[in-house]
Amino acid sequence: MAAVGGNPAQQGGTSKDSASIPAAEPHPSAFRSAVEALTAVRPRPEVRLSSAPAPRRLAPFSWAVTAEVELDGEELADGRFVLLHDPAGPDAWQGEFRVVTMTRAELEPEMAGDPMLTEVGWAWLMDALQSQGAGFAAPGGTVTRCASQYFGALAERPASTEIELRASWTPSDGRFERHLTAWAELLCVCAGLPPSAPAPLTTPDAPSLGGVVPMPARRRPRSH
Repeated sequence: MAAVGGNPAQQGGTSKDSASIPAAEPHPSAFRSAVEALTAVRPRPEVRLSSAPAPRRLAPFSWAVTAEVELDGEELADGRFVLLHDPAGPDAWQGEFRVVTMTRAELEPEMAGDPMLTEVGWAWLMDALQSQGAGFAAPGGTVTRCASQYFGALAERPASTEIELRASWTPSDGRFERHLTAWAELLCVCAGLPPSAPAPLTTPDAPSLGGVVPMPARRRPRSH
């Protein structure tokens, strides 16, 4: 198996180098093209991408980045984006490529009791993909919320609520840059930043989710 490391943007979506793919590995041309498209992505300024070790056991070929959303020196959200490639085309994937992501952000405490929080979290992902015109198939995942109350020596810390979204889907359009851009936008929405993407598009893969209510803007610094 081959783990591929790219050279994505380090700050504000700026990439200094092209994809870093070991010449000794027989990477399929389709995979090389996908990595080149991903490393060319320029996310919005609040998103910082960093290369990360790619998982070696999930597919014959893989590439990964981590991301952090920062505003005024405060980290608001983080996550990981992985592209898997298996020329055999596993049946469950419905294709030769699969995107696997993890998104995590701290929310305002009052959102913990919202019974629709998990459904809205998943809708944010679908909305982000559609707003970027990213074609996808076989989406699946989980949305988890965790509310924490501190006691004893930690009692002075304010209560916190965290949302974690783990999702995977199959890119069906060959436009891999749209999928990474959509995921970066999802991170920003989870962080409470105003969306920068255009209005959602209706695609054959899923209906439009226009009108999904974004998370309220953050009102206090994140506690650590």
